[in-house]
Amino acid sequence: MKIKGIVWLGTRTDQFEQMTDFCRSMLGLSQRSIEPGFAVFEMPNGDLFEVFGPQEPSNTFMSHPVAGFLVDDILAARAEMEAKGIEFIKPPTNEFYGIEALFKDGCGNWFSLTEHPKE
Repeated sequence: MKIKGIVWLGTRTDQFEQMTDFCRSMLGLSQRSIEPGFAVFEMPNGDLFEVFGPQEPSNTFMSHPVAGFLVDDILAARAEMEAKGIEFIKPPTNEFYGIEALFKDGCGNWFSLTEHPKE
């Protein structure tokens, strides 16, 4: 397995409005979508930053920012990590930015593997 980069970052916050305003006005991020309690911002290179409000039902496990590591073959990478004792939360799922598989590192933190859809 080879990690090619970090292509996704997500965070949960009790201050959703302040965080999304910070992303737009201070960081100058392009807002891809927004709905109550959930916003997606896109970087110039296509990487994504997602902000989850306190009432958003998805990704409730987040207690710290979670990064998505890009790999070429998510199934092979997952199998390799599982063989070394890494715990995955669910099977890989198709998201609008690619295929994602969430896992817990050896310290109890959550991260994800991401495979972009084939061109």
